[in-house]
Amino acid sequence: MVYVYKHSAQTQFALPSGAIHSLLTMYNMRCTVDVLEEKTLARKILSIDQDAHEHLSGIELSKRILENRGLRTEQTRSASLGRLRKAAAACAESDVAETAKAGRRAQGLLDQADQLRWQLAMSANRVAHSEARKLSCALMEVEDLRQHGYMGLLAAAERFDPERDIRFSTYARWWVRANITRALETTGRTVRLPGGAVEHLRNLRRARARMEKEGFNPDLATLAKEVGIDLRRARYLMAVGGPVSMDQEFNGSTIAEALPASTIPPLVSLEKDEDLGLMREFLDTDLDERERFILSCHYGLNNLSPRSMASIGNDIGLSRERVRQIEVGALKRLRGLIHAA
Repeated sequence: MVYVYKHSAQTQFALPSGAIHSLLTMYNMRCTVDVLEEKTLARKILSIDQDAHEHLSGIELSKRILENRGLRTEQTRSASLGRLRKAAAACAESDVAETAKAGRRAQGLLDQADQLRWQLAMSANRVAHSEARKLSCALMEVEDLRQHGYMGLLAAAERFDPERDIRFSTYARWWVRANITRALETTGRTVRLPGGAVEHLRNLRRARARMEKEGFNPDLATLAKEVGIDLRRARYLMAVGGPVSMDQEFNGSTIAEALPASTIPPLVSLEKDEDLGLMREFLDTDLDERERFILSCHYGLNNLSPRSMASIGNDIGLSRERVRQIEVGALKRLRGLIHAA
């Protein structure tokens, strides 16, 4: 049996079924090798981290840092790695020679592990590239999205467990997508929300979309309970997470009624109107026709569209620089007349 593959309108080639089987076998072997390389690299990273931990064991200073888990119990690999780095840095700065020596050794091991972690993360850089292309939009450039994807890869490399039956690229895709979507939601908002608030808002929207797809019309209390946050926080997140209506109630009235009619104080507004009237008067009486034409065309006065100095110069037979000089002189004279009035 022969399979015919059409690469384009001009080229096509045929492969026997045996060749197809060989190619698939080679591809599966390559995937298996990739998985083994990923897991071998991850196990080596864990072994180096363990060696660094052993160098700091028995030191009272590092023991206090490693056992200090804060108010919330932090069981994640990334949190324990952060405490290990902090303990190594503190020991390296110690005045006790043996403690400082152990801290420097641990820091050297952690630096070596970080290099391998970067190698593991970059082995799946295609994930960052593909997710950046999928999620590209007008808010951010693809290159910026890719950089946020790399940050997600590094976060995944710190948390990857080689004993789980999963490829690193599969595990890292979630972290890459989470980093990119968080960057998009943060950049696309007029008011920036913290990362935790963005996650809660995304979970609220997902829960609502899922329930509506199942035929339910959930209220905010149901959504808050589903996500695991209190009703007051859910109401706040849903309010700041979308557009605000000017008819929305605010302190017994609407937002439109609560907004001031003008942000300029009355006296300042009156002074600006007087200055504008004086400027128009001096523009008509104290400037010659050429100066009036240049200022009117350049700044769009008298309902004209603003034009460039080069365009104005072409109309009156002057260079752009000469038009600029005339404009500077006319504005200086107008300023002096207004201040003297």
